[in-house]
Amino acid sequence: MKSTFDIVIAGAGPAGLLLASQLQRESSFKVTIVDAGERPAVDVDGEIGLRVSAIALGSVERLERVGAWSHIEATRVAAFERMRVWDASSSADADDGLLFDAAEFAAPALGYIVENERVRHAVLNTLNGEQDIIFDTPIVAIDESADGYAVELDNGRRLQADLLIGADGPRSFVRQQVGIETNDWPYGQMAFVTHLQPSEPHAATAWQRFLKEGPLGILPLADGRVSIVWSTTSDIAEVALNASDEELARQVTIASDYALGELQPAGPRGAFPLTARHAKAYVKPRVALVGDAAHAVHPLAGQGANLGLADADCLARILRDAVAAGEHPGDRPVLRRYERARKGENATMLHFMTGLNRLFTTDSSVVQELRSTGMRLFNASGPLREHVVGVALGTGR
Repeated sequence: MKSTFDIVIAGAGPAGLLLASQLQRESSFKVTIVDAGERPAVDVDGEIGLRVSAIALGSVERLERVGAWSHIEATRVAAFERMRVWDASSSADADDGLLFDAAEFAAPALGYIVENERVRHAVLNTLNGEQDIIFDTPIVAIDESADGYAVELDNGRRLQADLLIGADGPRSFVRQQVGIETNDWPYGQMAFVTHLQPSEPHAATAWQRFLKEGPLGILPLADGRVSIVWSTTSDIAEVALNASDEELARQVTIASDYALGELQPAGPRGAFPLTARHAKAYVKPRVALVGDAAHAVHPLAGQGANLGLADADCLARILRDAVAAGEHPGDRPVLRRYERARKGENATMLHFMTGLNRLFTTDSSVVQELRSTGMRLFNASGPLREHVVGVALGTGR
């Protein structure tokens, strides 16, 4: 049995970097990270990035364990202490709307809104100097060998992997090259994202209004602005992308039901199609998938980044335990432990988000009444309410 195992991680997103940061603490692993994009750079006083994530408390704990959270917290984060959820047929403060407050669950916050690049930059800085980190270099070929996988980069360099990790996003090259198929469920929606300046303070609150075309999420930013993720039809998203500032202000203010008063455009805009995707397998001998390479969920609950970080944490623990027990980390029985631990849980979240999106986009008076009744019952449900919030916070199941 080898004393040191070569692990190649394709993708330097939060999940791939967290996995590398955890594995580097074990002398049994020599980790190489390869990413086709640029090295993340953060300007402390620069503009807030367009892509942000809601980081749950469970993810904060994972980032704390590798020493990354203190760097993130020292730069720019926005805690949200409350969350309001309501249906378009009702209002934000109606009794059939949902209000979650961190104080109710004895938590410091329900979560934190953080720019994706700041998470990447902070975790990257926890890696030691022995780490081989290669940016701006796509993988062009992956060939299976008797000892694992040979990975060829576009600069001609070849890497040998005892274990190859696909952490390279929803269009994962690793997943495709090793022959792992996916189940895909297009939502028929686009996610329109931008930053806005509200006329009323966001009060450290995240807002979610369910419209018949899809949910509108409003997330607080550290500088008083808000970030929106509006899952809607491609036509509406296209109009929003190309609207004048005045037209966009009117469009999103009406869509938000004036929850924060007037909303004025105050940042770049973007849009991307939404598809639920789940890999039919997370592992093969000498290969494993984490994060968006393994699964993609609807953004309505902001769980995508948290699921990926949970994948990385789980896989790192299983690999460390396997080597300590004298097992090869790339053997299928070892990797199946990771798949069993994460695949079912991720599938549950994926299908729950899909079902919730469909429930609230059904334009039926009967379904609307059922939704209102269900939300009232949920508000009074006690243990069920605590369980659901615990899962969302990443602190319970």
